[in-house]
Amino acid sequence: MSPLPVIVLLHGFGESREIWTDFTRDFPDQYRLLTPNLLGFGTNIHDVRDYSMEAQARYLADYLRQRHVEKALLVGHSMGGYAALAFAERYPDMVAGLSLFHSTALPDTEEKKANRDKNIDFVQRHGVEKFMESFIRPLFAPANRERLIDERCFLEDIGKATPVETVTGALRAMKERPNRTEVLRTAGYPVQFIVGKDDVAVPVESLLPQLALPAESHVLLLDDVGHLGYFEQPEVTRRAVLDFAGRVFGR
Repeated sequence: MSPLPVIVLLHGFGESREIWTDFTRDFPDQYRLLTPNLLGFGTNIHDVRDYSMEAQARYLADYLRQRHVEKALLVGHSMGGYAALAFAERYPDMVAGLSLFHSTALPDTEEKKANRDKNIDFVQRHGVEKFMESFIRPLFAPANRERLIDERCFLEDIGKATPVETVTGALRAMKERPNRTEVLRTAGYPVQFIVGKDDVAVPVESLLPQLALPAESHVLLLDDVGHLGYFEQPEVTRRAVLDFAGRVFGR
């Protein structure tokens, strides 16, 4: 029997692998699911000195090789998508497909870079807990901010448990990441975009030109969804990922 096709789900900034627990609960057993903690997040907090997307890509390559995975579908939420793009740039033969879940191949704008610096300064002055109390809420679409209070608290708790070195290091790494639209343009595998129309972190207008770059592109545009579709529209986004996996693996 051939080994099961592998889906790797990569969490975003201030998150951990726990965000995927409910999302993947009903995934069929025809796939092997891997949900690593990226460097500095969750339980993966020991001896981390480099938080760059390139370091995350190298870590992911080692993580997959240790588990004898030759090729996988990468599903990256937000910063997880940045890490997935860095991985795809360096290890294209290990990528069966790429799903950018509220993520982008563009670098930060100058305005966004300035905001990263402000956030770093805030964290250093006031701590991670205060930062997460203001950071998470705007990531939900306005229609969902009161409806999904438990989910917001869940994410805030994960974020507050993240070391200050990780938060500031990851903010710098996101600020310094390069333009990786060429990865989309040269992708020899299908690419999926899951886009929230109310996403303040990755505005839909900035994504539209990217949708046509891959040779095979699949797009899901979501009304009343911000940056957290796995909570804001879990059934729809789960089905989209599974349908995409079926296309990638011919199932």
